[in-house]
Amino acid sequence: MAKRALTVKPPVRAKPHPAEPVTVAKRRAGTPAGSATTGLSQVMRAFGGIVAPTTLLTSLLFYFGYMHAFWFFDYFGVNSTLLGLTTGDFVMRSADALFLPATVLGCAVLALVWGHAAVRARLTAGTRSRALVMSVWILGGVGLTLASAGLLSVFIRTPLRQQVALAPLCLGGGVLLTLYAVRLRRATRGREPSGTDPLSWTLIAEWAGVFVLVALSLFWAATDYSAAVGRSQAHRYAVGLADKPDVALYSDRSLRLTAPGVREVRCRDPEAAYRFRYDGLKLMLQSGDQYVFLPERWSRANGAAIVIPRSDALRLEFSHADAAPPTASC
Repeated sequence: MAKRALTVKPPVRAKPHPAEPVTVAKRRAGTPAGSATTGLSQVMRAFGGIVAPTTLLTSLLFYFGYMHAFWFFDYFGVNSTLLGLTTGDFVMRSADALFLPATVLGCAVLALVWGHAAVRARLTAGTRSRALVMSVWILGGVGLTLASAGLLSVFIRTPLRQQVALAPLCLGGGVLLTLYAVRLRRATRGREPSGTDPLSWTLIAEWAGVFVLVALSLFWAATDYSAAVGRSQAHRYAVGLADKPDVALYSDRSLRLTAPGVREVRCRDPEAAYRFRYDGLKLMLQSGDQYVFLPERWSRANGAAIVIPRSDALRLEFSHADAAPPTASC
């Protein structure tokens, strides 16, 4: 009986699917995000290796609080470095004054994110209208104008420096607008370099330059704004000085206080531990080992702040501003 030859059929291989074509819209949609992320992430990673985010935030709060305290007490003629303010004091002072700019900054960031999402959607759809191209050019022109005006204000006194924080905001905002316009222009023309580009170091340099300029402009704006807030709050404090609690300062010896509205009363009791009392004072601050008093009739024209070291030779007695004045004797 003849044996049948066994034939083995080769396995049926699946026909490979044709590669999905990459459209210009997809390249434009994916490339800018990847390249921007590459440059920015490398800069932030390098910066984060030097300064931790928490340290940076604390430093900003400390700096703002320091400048705020300096200009607040400068309004009353007091050098804030003599008061022994701590880091916690500076941070607490910055928290109150930063509420308004933090709110405005949050709203601005949301508006920018939503606007960028709308532009991104048009780029993803491959839309390249004349209006979009013209908007990119206008955006770049506005950014260059603002950045140039802010940069010029660094070297000479321009009208921008007469307004609080306007010059640094023009510098930082102009740099960001110019960068955004440049990246949109690259995206619309499909020439945005990718993160694997051999010249991707140019992206790192670009983001590093933007980061430095924006950071310096923020510090500059914080300096201007903190000075303005410090002086403004000091003025309001001086206007409402009459409503602050009265302080009777007792001392075991004469302090020779001759400020306007301050009265010295000698105690008649020879056994009294505190022989002298001073009325007409308002306590503005107690920091460390220092008291800072203001006369109730203080003014920038004829008033002076009184700084007295804290010691057991002094005693303070507080009363409401509407309360009856103390008796003439101790």
